[in-house]
Amino acid sequence: MNEIKTPRWNLNSLYPDLDSNEYKNDLAELEATFAKIKAHLQAEKSDFPAWLNSYIDLLNKETGLLKTLGAYAYIIYSTDTTNAAYMNNLNLIDKYDSEAKQLYISFSTIMADNKLALADFFKRFPERAEYEYLLNEVIEEKAHQMSAVEEELASKMSHTGAAAWSLLQEQIISNLHDENGKTFNELRNDANDADPALRKASWEKEVALLAQNKIAFGAALNNLKGEKIALNEKRGWKEGIDNALASSRLSKKTLNALIGAIEDSLPMWRKYFQAKAAILRATGSTVSKTAGTKEHPGIAFYDLFAPIGGANAGDSLFSRKWTFPEATDYVLKEYYSFSKNMGDFAKAAVENQWIDAEVRAGKVGGAYDEDFPKGHQSRILSNFTGAFSDIITLAHELGHAFHFSCMKEKDPVFFDYPMTLAETASTFAETIVKQDMIAGSQGEDRMKILDLDLTDASQVLVDILCRFYFEESVFQARKTSELTGDDFCRLMREAQEKSYGDGLNEERHEYMWAVKSHYYIQDLDFYNFPYAFGQLFAAGLYQRAKKEGPAFAATYEQLLSETGSMSCEELCKKAGFDITSKEFWKSGIEMYAREVEEYCSYLNK
Repeated sequence: MNEIKTPRWNLNSLYPDLDSNEYKNDLAELEATFAKIKAHLQAEKSDFPAWLNSYIDLLNKETGLLKTLGAYAYIIYSTDTTNAAYMNNLNLIDKYDSEAKQLYISFSTIMADNKLALADFFKRFPERAEYEYLLNEVIEEKAHQMSAVEEELASKMSHTGAAAWSLLQEQIISNLHDENGKTFNELRNDANDADPALRKASWEKEVALLAQNKIAFGAALNNLKGEKIALNEKRGWKEGIDNALASSRLSKKTLNALIGAIEDSLPMWRKYFQAKAAILRATGSTVSKTAGTKEHPGIAFYDLFAPIGGANAGDSLFSRKWTFPEATDYVLKEYYSFSKNMGDFAKAAVENQWIDAEVRAGKVGGAYDEDFPKGHQSRILSNFTGAFSDIITLAHELGHAFHFSCMKEKDPVFFDYPMTLAETASTFAETIVKQDMIAGSQGEDRMKILDLDLTDASQVLVDILCRFYFEESVFQARKTSELTGDDFCRLMREAQEKSYGDGLNEERHEYMWAVKSHYYIQDLDFYNFPYAFGQLFAAGLYQRAKKEGPAFAATYEQLLSETGSMSCEELCKKAGFDITSKEFWKSGIEMYAREVEEYCSYLNK
């Protein structure tokens, strides 16, 4: 188990526990708000603008309560997935969420029937001008809804269908461990360790544990995607990606430009993978028998996250074990280098115990940020092991939380901004940290931070492209047949070959489809490309920040505050970017191309 002292979060300012009066009162208030909304939906609408104005107030009340209660239900469950009370409460909130969706369907029907009255609404209530995009979006969504009865049935059935399969995958993953009690998450974290033998051994154990549960994982993913295909067809979505694009508030033209730019950059990334494999071999930092050789120049999968320098790298930024206070102090320093507001926010998050960083059995893997309208606060989960990569993870998740803080003056309905823009904020925070480190380092340390940056960027671009290819193929194959764990392994191998190519040697990971929870979340199809969007858009924002200096901080905060109010294209246009052009995305990749060239030059030294 993890021996590094790490904090658990303090939830008292949200709810002391499930049995607290505060929690019970908010549940009761949510139910009362539901009743008011139902009555209002049935009320006279002869004066539709006035009716809509009142409804918006009720909708914000419902959204604030439901988001807070839902976030709380998930975060307590995610730190103890074996707790029956937490799971039951999560199911309760899911039922409330289903009820909210049914009310939303009724609302969207009313909006579609009264769309011609919108102009009069904004004329009479100019203070609601910011709602124009959202209200028109509601009308457009109506075209992709089943009947109210069908939507209600689908929502109820999801509790024993998609949602249940998702929980199964999460529970299996969070409770896997090796023969010594080492958790699955700890085995995954070993991918960052300087010991090459440990990296390979943990990778082998990880793959073996996943293979043992192949039937269960395969059944879960097969049924999840089967259900989603059926619902997409019934709702009038031609392809799975169409629904994802609408949810991301992104056009197909923009997505094609983004994917095209990444595909054009693949030879560069494969050059980087091969260079890293060669460096690891030259320094005795891999136990792979073939990686980095003339016959197999690509890197072994278990070495993708390996720190260059090997097991005897010494007490450097990148090889030593970090304490949690050291990690947070480092992030704070870099945040303050961008803006006082960003630094002050992160400092308060740490001091107010908003972070749960301890690795423990029953806790979900990875990291996330959850935001709460109640008190406008956030909570961050991570699995901190002391690796330098954990610092970047903290910067990433605190970036999400800072994004939410910039929306403090907005109504709760605007907190539903798309993943594309959410990942921009988190990745921009990462970029600030890493680029400042690169600029201030030299020699071997400089090469190490370059490697860290390129490792992270390649995961967000190359591996995300791999996941995109995989999910595309899954949706296509699932339309005509049932899929097994073996089928998913085959499709993952094909996706890895198409994206990584000879950047990897023969030691790959065909079970990555079982690891990534995103595949198993009902409403998060194609969860992958928003990360690539965020990576490259953040690179563009960073270049702008370097050009404009401290004044850009205010521009950045304003941009974040508006992410829930318009499409990605509109928002980016306001920032001066044409994201429908492949050239825009290539300009972001150029920053990494320069880093790859410098990195490869290390081979000649």
